Amino acid sequence: MSGTEAAAEVPRVGAAVRRRRRARELTLADLARATGLSAPFLSQVENDRARPSMRSLQLIADALETTAVRLLAAADGPRTVDVVRADSAAVPEDGEAGRVRPLVRGHQQLHALEFTGRHDWQRAFRHPHDEVMYVVEGAVEAEADGRRYELGPGDTLYCAGGVTHRWRSLAPATRVLLVGVSDDFRG
Repeated sequence: MSGTEAAAEVPRVGAAVRRRRRARELTLADLARATGLSAPFLSQVENDRARPSMRSLQLIADALETTAVRLLAAADGPRTVDVVRADSAAVPEDGEAGRVRPLVRGHQQLHALEFTGRHDWQRAFRHPHDEVMYVVEGAVEAEADGRRYELGPGDTLYCAGGVTHRWRSLAPATRVLLVGVSDDFRG
């Protein structure tokens, strides 16, 4: 795949962010206050002239009372068959230290994300549906339901819906696959 084709696959969340912001009857200034991000930057995101890092996308999602996964899913329509190539575009997670790549695009019954490189605690997650983490390579420290686990290559962590969880990479070359059941969300 050429660089141009990979660039075309970059998740464009602008329209999804705008729809959700307007549905919540918020102005860009309201969203900027709630996220700590600038209104001009948020305008660029909504117009797909800037691509937010995963951390910024999570701040936006929190302010819009949704999740980053839902915004990414809403950015693309449902597909009955889809191939996501290994060299498809990833979203910076926190600067350039870590990246996250959607492995299932559009609004589907499940979501799958590949995290590569650095990932810090950032925040804990709790959602109504099940999720499984698979460590492809490297090492992870995870916390689920108040207990900590160290995971290595080939290890999995399953969290039932409603369990509070978070994780961080312990090695720079860590690669993690997260697969979960999607919430019923239409944008």
